[in-house]
Amino acid sequence: MDKIYLTVIEALIFASDEPIPASEIVKTIKDLDGEDIKITPSDIEATIDELNKKYESIESSFRILRIANGYIFGTKQEFAKYVGYLSTEKSKRRLSQAALETLAIIAYKQPITKPEIEMIRGVNSDYILNTLLEKNLITIKGRSETIGRPLLYGTTEEFLKYFGLNNITDLPKPREIEEIMKDQDFIDQKNKIMMNQIEEMAENETDIGDSDNEIE
Repeated sequence: MDKIYLTVIEALIFASDEPIPASEIVKTIKDLDGEDIKITPSDIEATIDELNKKYESIESSFRILRIANGYIFGTKQEFAKYVGYLSTEKSKRRLSQAALETLAIIAYKQPITKPEIEMIRGVNSDYILNTLLEKNLITIKGRSETIGRPLLYGTTEEFLKYFGLNNITDLPKPREIEEIMKDQDFIDQKNKIMMNQIEEMAENETDIGDSDNEIE
């Protein structure tokens, strides 16, 4: 493969808003430069490794990550708390505690039915499941063979993108989650997010009060 395509591949990944599969990179190059160009998904994989070695050699803060069967630029793990502090989660994509609990159950138990989810959570999950379906974080995988043949739910590629995973097998093990929960950086970030949510709620209540006063 011509060395010029190393920078072409780098540019395509850099310009992509979402993880771009190797097959799409190959197709783009062949569509523009001709089908006779000798380039394969394996070449893309090797190029990613070469680029990451270059970034490591110059101590860059970023790498090309493998997420949801594609490639995307991302900052290294040690800078996560700084980036997380700077960029607050978008309110439209923020998940409630109930949604996160339900999503975790589905992720670890999939495929799983609504009655099974509700048995674990102890509450009705209609609204939460609809919310997760609308956000495309879960999908219907079929029907169970049990009585009534309830729907089976599982996670999607959007779920992988949301949580920065390449495969569902990359989910942390329960023991790892316990360690993360005890980590001071995690606790600090959690407290900051909670404070942001409280401030947003207070602002919304103030806005509603101001609107009521204007109406009066």
